[in-house]
Amino acid sequence: MSRKYFGTDGIRGRTNKGLMTAATAMRVGQAAGSHFRRNNHQPRVVIGKDTRLSGYMMENALVAGFTSVGMDVIMTGPLPTPAIALLTREMRADLGVMISASHNPFEDNGIKLFGPDGFKLSDDDELAIEALIDGELQLSESAKIGRARRIDDAAGRYIHAVKQSVSDRTRFDDLKVVVDCAHGAAYKVAPTAIWELGADVISIGVSPNGTNINDGVGSTAIGALQARVLEEGADIGIALDGDADRLIVVDEKGKAVDGDQLMALIASRMSEKGVLRGGGVVSTIMSNLGLERFLASKDLTLERTKVGDRYVLELMREGGFNLGGEQSGHMILLDHATTGDGTIAALQVLASLVHSGKPASELLHLFEPVPQLLKNVRYEGNSPLDNAAVKKLIADAEGELDGCGRLVIRPSGTEPVIRVMAEGDDAVQVETVVDRICAAVKEAA
Repeated sequence: MSRKYFGTDGIRGRTNKGLMTAATAMRVGQAAGSHFRRNNHQPRVVIGKDTRLSGYMMENALVAGFTSVGMDVIMTGPLPTPAIALLTREMRADLGVMISASHNPFEDNGIKLFGPDGFKLSDDDELAIEALIDGELQLSESAKIGRARRIDDAAGRYIHAVKQSVSDRTRFDDLKVVVDCAHGAAYKVAPTAIWELGADVISIGVSPNGTNINDGVGSTAIGALQARVLEEGADIGIALDGDADRLIVVDEKGKAVDGDQLMALIASRMSEKGVLRGGGVVSTIMSNLGLERFLASKDLTLERTKVGDRYVLELMREGGFNLGGEQSGHMILLDHATTGDGTIAALQVLASLVHSGKPASELLHLFEPVPQLLKNVRYEGNSPLDNAAVKKLIADAEGELDGCGRLVIRPSGTEPVIRVMAEGDDAVQVETVVDRICAAVKEAA
């Protein structure tokens, strides 16, 4: 069934345009509240947000929606997405809501929903909520309207929880760490957690003003972090995105380390300790072939899914895996969290750095990625991938790369963009294939 509201990661769009309006947010609150309302107790929802200006508007609209159908609301203020997942389960809530558009610019916003177990909603739950959004909703009687309150200790609860992901004997006393919080949801909690474990912390991207989230900082704009690591002579740099569910690292030489290398490190360490379950790692079709070859050399597998951390998580739960992630930096460690958590992943990396005694430039580059190129083609109207000439060209390219590389063509789940990715041992061949397909897609668009 086609979806009207939910994409690969909740509902997302430009604020005050299309779907992402206060009116929609109120309907989402009413629909989700109705779907998760239980008769055996007073229903409760936890709502968090990042630092976007529109977060106030969306929060108030959601509160109105939830309380109108009889749900009590607990508001946490700015906190990372994984913190809301954690608090939803810890506070025995029926639902959790994160107001964020992740790594997108401040003009966008989004709504992510978590079930009472702290996991993202299933397809069936999302489809049921969509039907209610456009259907008839039963509001509560006057005496049964929900109440709303803010809690002050949410940040401290989350900091305590993430610190439990490393051994109580682990300390970061000898590390100088630059932490870039993208002026986003983790601007207080991530630097504090790392500092409490003993590190010398230099923080950037920690002065949100409502409009500067992800602006020249964070995991999608690491130039500022690279410069600061070199300037401070730091051991490592940590970059989070707007809602802090993804992580990119910079070594002491200023070189970026993506999610594939981080998965290789964490998987190796977990395997050596005998705590890696499932016999390998779950990632997406976008992860580099070099990661797959590295894991194979350790007798570990790489299981691939569609793009989106929700699909990674689904396969992890189905197959009994406890480690998964994406090249973009989402890291899911199911022993410690129910969704991607950039801060928890960062603590695993820092702990590995301490225990190895190696510099980050040596520890974090475990394999040589094969040449990989990704280009985006924006379009309007119908998808160019339905064009017969484009289909034939893609089939020809797949045959050309067979045995020496991979081709991945997919529409974005959040914007009208076709993503064209190829990788293989021959960099020239990879670039030629990508350029040829992009040209055909543009012509068809």
